[in-house]
Amino acid sequence: MAEPLRDRARRATGWRLRMNGDRPHYVVCGSDPLAYWVVRALLATESPTGRIRVTLIVPGRPRGDGPDGRDLDGVQVVLTDRLDEAAFRRAGLAGADGLALLHQDDVGNMHAALCAQAVEPRLRLVVRMFNTSLANGLRQLFPDSAMLSDASIAAPAFVAAALGELAPTHFRHDGRTLYAARRADVPPRDVLCGLAVTTDPDLVRVLPADEETADVVLAEATGQLAGTELAARRLVRARRRRQPVVVLLRAIRTFATRKIGVAVLVLLAMIAVLGWLNSGAAHVGWSDALYLTLVTSLSGQDPDLDKGAAAQIMQVVLTLAGLALIPLITAAVVDGIVNARLALHHGRIQPDRSGHVVVVGLGNIGTRVMAQLHDFGVEVVAIDRNPDARGTPLAHRLGVPLIVGDAGLEETLRAASLDTCQALVVVSTDDGANLRAALNARSLDPDLRVVLRLFDGDFAERIQQAFGIGISRSVSYLAAPAFAAALLDRAVIATIPVGRHALLVTEVPVVAGSPLDGRPLAAVARPGEVRLLAHTRAGQTDWSVDRRMVIQAGDRLTVVARRAGLTALLRETTPAPPPEPTGMPMPRQPEE
Repeated sequence: MAEPLRDRARRATGWRLRMNGDRPHYVVCGSDPLAYWVVRALLATESPTGRIRVTLIVPGRPRGDGPDGRDLDGVQVVLTDRLDEAAFRRAGLAGADGLALLHQDDVGNMHAALCAQAVEPRLRLVVRMFNTSLANGLRQLFPDSAMLSDASIAAPAFVAAALGELAPTHFRHDGRTLYAARRADVPPRDVLCGLAVTTDPDLVRVLPADEETADVVLAEATGQLAGTELAARRLVRARRRRQPVVVLLRAIRTFATRKIGVAVLVLLAMIAVLGWLNSGAAHVGWSDALYLTLVTSLSGQDPDLDKGAAAQIMQVVLTLAGLALIPLITAAVVDGIVNARLALHHGRIQPDRSGHVVVVGLGNIGTRVMAQLHDFGVEVVAIDRNPDARGTPLAHRLGVPLIVGDAGLEETLRAASLDTCQALVVVSTDDGANLRAALNARSLDPDLRVVLRLFDGDFAERIQQAFGIGISRSVSYLAAPAFAAALLDRAVIATIPVGRHALLVTEVPVVAGSPLDGRPLAAVARPGEVRLLAHTRAGQTDWSVDRRMVIQAGDRLTVVARRAGLTALLRETTPAPPPEPTGMPMPRQPEE
């Protein structure tokens, strides 16, 4: 069999090189902001053979309000309501370099992956998955694939923001455990490099030229607690709870049936009036009248035939009122206790707390945030309007109180002891509900640390500036670099969120004939874009890099970089494509 013109098996730093110089082609399936940010990341990346071609497959039905990528310049859009073989063929998946399945449906993504395999068996596949069991099963079917969860990627940033610290990014590379932390929390001997200057929240500078000015550093774990674990230990405090009797009285007062309460008040008012009339008829003082009235109404004793008709009538009425009052009081107490127990079960009332974190929304991201905070030993109170939310079973299993209600209402927030919590994390899937909850919380406590999830990254930044809400985050914006890097088949080791920036830790091989081949290691670093962490040659990794050492083909460079800086570095570690022939055009080869 003749050798095919297009060698799909050969790769160099993630690019499938073609002899005819075709541009790489990637297909993205999704209709939400994650697809938008992934497409933007792909369009901003250049391959050795030119700009990447992107085809976006979106549902044919009307879209929502958020961006989904179909309006970006240079994107071919395919409308379809079903991800089957026909849709993938129309999108040109045969011969494509990679496919990203980004719908929020694990089973649907798995079915689409199987259909894509029938169109292009040797395909680089990146799938958005929440269920780890399904992800592991799909990974066995598709060895050349990446199963990523945007919730898992973004949750550490929300947890760290709630605790007022950096995201708890931990990763292992070449036998070392590395993490991002504040310089003040790390022994100087454990610091590997400076990552960012965050002293001015409005002007965060990543990978500064002067590493000593960076207050956020990358450090090596040496058996000590690091990063957010330290912050969580510092912020876990003694919780103040009211005694059960006080809580029960509060519950009875709040949840006793209104009709029973009104009946009790009417009877008491009638007894008071009759007691006043009785005191006038008996010519006794108010204390004696109170005694006679209570004894008569509650016991019905001391009948006296010598009394006048009016006194006897009042005594009979008081006795009847007493007979009605006792069961009404019993009913009010029982009704209050039952309603209180039901309210406690459904989370409508909670014991008073302090030092806890309130998490609103138990979807994918809220469940991850709740679990990580619980693992750090921080007390959590969850709020969700849906009693059967995705994270409800986990909340019950962890013993996390769940309040079923609308977080945009003041009484719901007060039930979660918002006035004594240390942070509010609002991560439901409704931007409008999230914004209402955040603004109501700030009106109750202007100094409260609020971490707000918004789907649109630009909207999140504007809300943060306009309303002074401490921290706003877009899950899609935080997760997109990892998805795009996985689709490009880059060896991304970790993603470190710093403010609204995302730094990628990756290992880049140097190909023979590339611009960096034969240059010193000092040529790798670019302030603000790329920082060299380690240099590997012949299987030996050097963390104390001698920047005068000359780079050779086959070396591997471990760097921390911004997305644009990594793209530029990939161009310098990959040889330029061969020039296209200027003579007669080559005949078009049939598709395999």
